[in-house]
Amino acid sequence: MSYLLGIDAGTTSLKTALFKDDGSYIGEVTQEYKLLTPTIGVVELEAEVYWQACKRGIKTLLEKTKVNPEKTLSLAICSQGETFICLDKYGKPLRRAIVWLDNRSLEEAKIIKKEFSEWQVFETTGLPQVIPTWPATKILYLKRKEFSVFAKTRKFLLLEDYLVYKFTGKYITDYSIATTTLFFDIRNGNWWNEMLEFLGISEEQLPELKPSGEIIDELSPEAARETGLSKGTKVSTGAMDQAAAAIGAGNIKPGIITESTGSSLAMAATIDKPLYDPKRRIPCYHHALKGKYLLLPYGQTAGMVLKWFRDNFCYLENKVAKMVNKDAYDFLTLEAEKILPGCGGLIMLPYLTGATTPYFNPAAKGVFFGLTPVHTKAHFIRAIMESVAFLLRDNVKILKEMGVKVEEIRSLGGGAKSKLWLQIKADVTRKTLAIMKFQETASLGAAILAGIATGVFKNTEEACTEMVFIKNIIKPDPKNFSVYDKSYELYLKLYDSLKNYFKD
Repeated sequence: MSYLLGIDAGTTSLKTALFKDDGSYIGEVTQEYKLLTPTIGVVELEAEVYWQACKRGIKTLLEKTKVNPEKTLSLAICSQGETFICLDKYGKPLRRAIVWLDNRSLEEAKIIKKEFSEWQVFETTGLPQVIPTWPATKILYLKRKEFSVFAKTRKFLLLEDYLVYKFTGKYITDYSIATTTLFFDIRNGNWWNEMLEFLGISEEQLPELKPSGEIIDELSPEAARETGLSKGTKVSTGAMDQAAAAIGAGNIKPGIITESTGSSLAMAATIDKPLYDPKRRIPCYHHALKGKYLLLPYGQTAGMVLKWFRDNFCYLENKVAKMVNKDAYDFLTLEAEKILPGCGGLIMLPYLTGATTPYFNPAAKGVFFGLTPVHTKAHFIRAIMESVAFLLRDNVKILKEMGVKVEEIRSLGGGAKSKLWLQIKADVTRKTLAIMKFQETASLGAAILAGIATGVFKNTEEACTEMVFIKNIIKPDPKNFSVYDKSYELYLKLYDSLKNYFKD
């Protein structure tokens, strides 16, 4: 018996999960870290923090599961997109990692827009808008504002690439994570030289491109020593986290989409060829599956909104949760369950840090609308849950407009732990929701890619048959359709009425 290790390097935590090569789950460990936000719009983290979290996670996981390191056959990494790290000629970070949430490069995004038409950018990269999220804008920022760092950078790496380097000493990336840069050509599977020339960087400063699920190398002796793994453990190419999560949820063919409600709302629809939204609302990514692509609608704040409300307005719930060793979100859900669908007319816009798909309005703000004396804290909690469901419905509607079949939604992330929230989503979208047996599907997807690379599985279909299971099904309740239709229409009208009042 051998084992597969999946690593998911997320925005605020890194997860390591171990599976047997027959697909059975062994155990997982989460290592959290806190982002650095010294000024408005700046979000960073020391690159070494990611590697330390990775090392601790693996060591703790091996200790927890009592698995012999010699039996760990292979590993793969998936990570958040966009977050990137500058290395010098010695392979050392020149500055902190610039996290995907960072918005410092607004001016540079405007400069790129003037040089390239947004439709040209969209057709080439699959990214519909030139916004500060993409590394291309931040590399231009470094060139203009931190030239000493720019000039000394030998390699510009995304987070997945950096961890691959720490494991193997090699500079390798995969197509799905490269899509997040704004200088990867999704149609031809290579770096977009025209954008590289404009930025003033070369292909030699970037990692080598490879498909997901291919062996890179064995662990370096140093990485084996630091993690507790065997030197014989293979490292394979992984994927961008949403692509890996799609695989880990069995979202590998048209008709099934996934939605993950964590800090943000991320959706994924697997398609057979690049598909471009004529209104440029939805990104199109290269998939981690050979010959496949992903449509990836997303909302920048979703679960983050409920966390914000919990941390600022639910002192009592947080206190009681600590006293009885429970999750404060369980108490919030109990309160929200008392409120009827529609929240008595209370509507929320969940745009605490701007709106992304389908509006791409970084100036958008969060709004509660329709307050009356009858509304309570419980109404606010449920209104937040319903607002995320409306955001989900908004993007399902766009996918349908583009000709994408949406027969089933598979729900992932922290939001899938709440039966109430799942039922609200099912009722609002009028779609059946499937809940996965193993919720951390990104690390599962990475483990599947590691298994494919080493021949444990012949292909993704076989791997998903062995490793992906549905735990529960939530069906929509027709009696709630009418009230949610009315609330959803008001949600749309509210944003349309306020969009011109939002200012940066």
